[in-house]
Amino acid sequence: VQLVESGGGLVQPGGSLKLSCAASGFTFSSYPMAWYRQAPGKEREWLADISSGSSITNYANDVKGRFTISRDNAKNTVYLQMNSLRPQDTAVYYCYVVVLGRRNWGQGTQVTVSS
Repeated sequence: VQLVESGGGLVQPGGSLKLSCAASGFTFSSYPMAWYRQAPGKEREWLADISSGSSITNYANDVKGRFTISRDNAKNTVYLQMNSLRPQDTAVYYCYVVVLGRRNWGQGTQVTVSS
């Protein structure tokens, strides 16, 4: 299993970013996917998840209405559209999947929200 995140960067408060996570090594279309983040000095926190067929999505309260998770099973990619970004959204963002009982993380992509 390989997960490769991209799309992070520096953005001003109120701005937007779209993260991508390219997956390989498993049957992507069969598995739910999730996004997490970890800010300096804090525990990794769950942000959102999406069912294998995109019919069900769930969000943490802190990002509900601002972030949107989606996926393209033809491209083996899961996305996180982030709008109305705040300085407290600064963190490393990770995609996540459990395959055959094993947790898998990408290397993460840094998102910094600052003026």
